[in-house]
Amino acid sequence: MTKKSEVLLEAIVRGADDRLAQDIVALDVANVTPVADYFVMMSGRNDRQVKAIVDAVEEAIEEAGFEVKGIEGKDGNRWILIDAYDVIVHVFTSEERGFYNLEKMWAEAPMVNVEAWLS
Repeated sequence: MTKKSEVLLEAIVRGADDRLAQDIVALDVANVTPVADYFVMMSGRNDRQVKAIVDAVEEAIEEAGFEVKGIEGKDGNRWILIDAYDVIVHVFTSEERGFYNLEKMWAEAPMVNVEAWLS
């Protein structure tokens, strides 16, 4: 992981928090998978809030000077994945998040303390 990916992670967490994302969890997956340095998971109360969170995260990424490689799942607004190269963001409805339980799947990855970035 690099300082650059930490800056990106902070921008993502702050952007999500601005739209009241719930239960924001960041995992340091750099030593677990070559795909990214961090995975971030969060929930929205409904499809509309999930879309608002995704829009805010995308804007925060770009305002911080980074690029979004791709976004998947926008058609359904139940589980949307944002690929920001070094950070992969998963925005779920609460039901979808509970069903897929990615935190358990990546349990060997250490959690990142994001509390300082939350309002």
